[in-house]
Amino acid sequence: MKRLKGFYIHLCVYILVNVFLLIVNLIQSPNDLWATKSIFGWGIGVLVHMLILVFFNFFNIQNWEEKKIKHYMNKD
Repeated sequence: MKRLKGFYIHLCVYILVNVFLLIVNLIQSPNDLWATKSIFGWGIGVLVHMLILVFFNFFNIQNWEEKKIKHYMNKD
């Protein structure tokens, strides 16, 4: 759940900041869309974050981690 919550926070911040930057860009210099660089660059980061989240859930690595932690705790 922590990972999913982290992704949603990342996504919300990405949307809010980039909407703000796009509005500023359109007001200040509508002929030069410099905000698209931020949208594209940060969008790659959000996509990678999503893929990592899907990878961890798909292969159920989180449950594997929990099982290993319980195994080592019971070993002592």
